Amino acid sequence: MKTYWNTNQGLKVLPEWEPNCWIQVTCPTDEDQRDLEERFHIPDYFMSDISDNDERARYEYDDGWMLIILRIPYVKEIRSRTPYTTVPLGIIHKRDVTITVCYYETNMMIDFVSYQQKRGVGFVDYVDMIFRLFLSSAVWYLKRLKQINTLIDKAKKNLDHDVNNESLIGLSRLQDSLTYFITSIRGNENLLAKLKFKLQVDELDADLIEDVNIEMSQARETTNIYSNILESTMDTYSSIINNNMNRVMRTLTAVTIIMMFPTLVASLFGMNLINGMESNPIGFTVALVISIVASMLSWVVLRYKRLL
Repeated sequence: MKTYWNTNQGLKVLPEWEPNCWIQVTCPTDEDQRDLEERFHIPDYFMSDISDNDERARYEYDDGWMLIILRIPYVKEIRSRTPYTTVPLGIIHKRDVTITVCYYETNMMIDFVSYQQKRGVGFVDYVDMIFRLFLSSAVWYLKRLKQINTLIDKAKKNLDHDVNNESLIGLSRLQDSLTYFITSIRGNENLLAKLKFKLQVDELDADLIEDVNIEMSQARETTNIYSNILESTMDTYSSIINNNMNRVMRTLTAVTIIMMFPTLVASLFGMNLINGMESNPIGFTVALVISIVASMLSWVVLRYKRLL
C-alpha cells in the first residue's frame, strides 16, 4: 500500500506523487515493488534488503540513491515464540524523492503519522524527517519495554503461587525479545552516530539528534536493566525448582529406607530355613513387631538428622 504525503504544512494525503513529498509504502506487494523500481529507478536490491528480517541497521549509497535501514519495534501475537521483536524500516532518498518502506504494519508508523499531523508543521527537509523517525523508534522501544515489564511482573506473581512451565516459558520468550531489542537499539545508535557526519545537519537537526541520543540511551539502559532482572529471576526460580526436586528426592529416599526394614524382616523370616519360629503361634506377631520397631527407630533417626 502506497500513500503520498505532503510534508510542507502538516501531513496531507496527495492523490499522486509530487516532488519533495513523502511516499509511505507499507506491506508492499510485488506490483508496488515493480512500480517503485520502474518509476523512480531505485536499485532493485534495495527492496530485497529491506524485506530481510535479519538485516542490520546500516546505510549505503548507490548511483546517487541513499538507503537507510532502521530497526523498529514490532509486536507479534502475545503467545508467539517471541511476542516482541524488531523489523527493518527502509528509508530511500535521492534529491526530491523520499520513500519509506516497511513490510509490516506497525503501531509506530501509525502513531508517527498521527503525531506529525497533530503538530501541523510538517518536516523542514528529509534530514529532519529521518531523525524524527529515529526519535519515534526510540520512544516506541520505551513503550514496548513498559509492556514487557508488566508481563514480567505478571509472570513473577504467577510463579510466586505455583512454579509452572507456562510462566517459565513466558519469561524465556520475553528474554528473547529483550535480546532482539538491545541488539537493534545498539545498531540504531551506531547508525545515528555515522549519519550525523554524512547528512547535512543544521542547528535544529543537532538539537533533535541530542533528543534522539537521550531517548536511545534511556531505551538501551532500560533494556539492560530488564534483561538483568529477568536473568536473575530465571536463575532464582531455577534454583527453587532444583531445591524442590532435592527435597522430593530426599523424602523418597527416607521413605525407602524406612520401608527397607520391614522388607528385610519379612525376607529373613520368610526363608525356607529353620529359624525356631516355624511352630510358634506368635511368630507372625513377633516378626510384625520387629518390623514396626525397626521402622520407627529409622524414622526417629531420620527426623533427628533432619532428613524428613
